[in-house]
Amino acid sequence: MTLDELTPGSRATIRRISGDGPAVQRLMALGLLEGSTIALTRRAIGGDPVEVEIMGYALSLRREDARRVEIELLA
Repeated sequence: MTLDELTPGSRATIRRISGDGPAVQRLMALGLLEGSTIALTRRAIGGDPVEVEIMGYALSLRREDARRVEIELLA
């Protein structure tokens, strides 16, 4: 499952970020690291961008970037 598939209010653990290059490095620099807990706060109308909460702050991501983040739902 990827971050763009998460429903608002759900929490998950980041398993990995797929791809390579500057886009992945940018996501990691923003705090999206393996093992971190992330929650989807809300989506814009049309689904792009999505807002997530990670490490105590809100972050907006393009749907394209959210698809790179593989997650595991928390029960």
